[in-house]
Amino acid sequence: MASDREIFSLSGPLKLTVIDWTNAHHRRSIAASLVQGVYILERDRQENRQSANALASPWWEFFNFQLVHVLVDPDDLSFFGSIYELRLSHSSCNYLAQTPPRYVVAFRGTITKPGSRSQDLKLDLQFMKNKLQHSSRFHLGLQAVQNIVSKAGGASIWLAGHSLGSAIALLVGRNMVKLGYHLETYLFNPPFASLPLEKIKNEKLKHGARIAVSVITAGLAAAVKLNSQKPHQDDEFRVLSAWIPYLFVNASDPICSEYLGYFTHREKMMTIAGGKIGRIAAQNSIASIISTARGNKSEACHLLPSAYVTTNLGPCQDFKQAHGIHQWWRPDLHLEYKLHQYR
Repeated sequence: MASDREIFSLSGPLKLTVIDWTNAHHRRSIAASLVQGVYILERDRQENRQSANALASPWWEFFNFQLVHVLVDPDDLSFFGSIYELRLSHSSCNYLAQTPPRYVVAFRGTITKPGSRSQDLKLDLQFMKNKLQHSSRFHLGLQAVQNIVSKAGGASIWLAGHSLGSAIALLVGRNMVKLGYHLETYLFNPPFASLPLEKIKNEKLKHGARIAVSVITAGLAAAVKLNSQKPHQDDEFRVLSAWIPYLFVNASDPICSEYLGYFTHREKMMTIAGGKIGRIAAQNSIASIISTARGNKSEACHLLPSAYVTTNLGPCQDFKQAHGIHQWWRPDLHLEYKLHQYR
């Protein structure tokens, strides 16, 4: 039996009957709903819900999108992504500063249900090891995005993802920057591959731990001569800094809240030793350094030079609520906004 959270008429943003594409809440709600559509597509597959019994389509049809392609994982045949096309032409939409997307490529996160659980958890582990870029989901997602960009250009395409799906969307977005395309990207509860230092309550202890990690990271990078092997690494980070994805983080979610500490601490470290330690630590993780030292090329793809971070500071009953996609279309959120740019 389906839960209420799967049914759009019971848990979706029903008040968005008139869409203002210049409204940040509307854009965030639509992007999150389209990601939810991927989750429900996979749940429909798992539960063999077809035709009138399927629950997924309202999550995109309500906003005048149509499903044009489903991304299928070849290892377990699960649905992990969707490509949506807006039915309305740009000429028929009312907008001011920002235009609606023509296409949205959305990726779901982990589903702990039989049918996709094993592969999803395997990919979660790959992410923690900085190896998600070797997965078939990433390569299929990147190829799909490249195909759409070649057809429609990059200005009218959004990327969106939640949890593991946001890690895939982030990887795709990073690689598209290298090809010269800065795609508008919405990352909900993006995982951060690090110890959750942000959960330390004592501010002095937390700050001291972050400094220690930064110094160790910079020291390890120097020891394995990452900088001499990659003299252009800082230039690549600067090129990437022109791309500013939207990150949506819940302060109570240990999976993504470390992004808050990452950006805040990076700004503080830029004032120490001329910012050299901060720059090295901002671009590397201890795990990626160790992997590279062992001869396995590894990039800490979760580390971002720039981002527009929206933080949900409201109370949460439990982890499920703090990490859930549903929170991001609620109209009563207590949000904090901050732009972080690498300089």
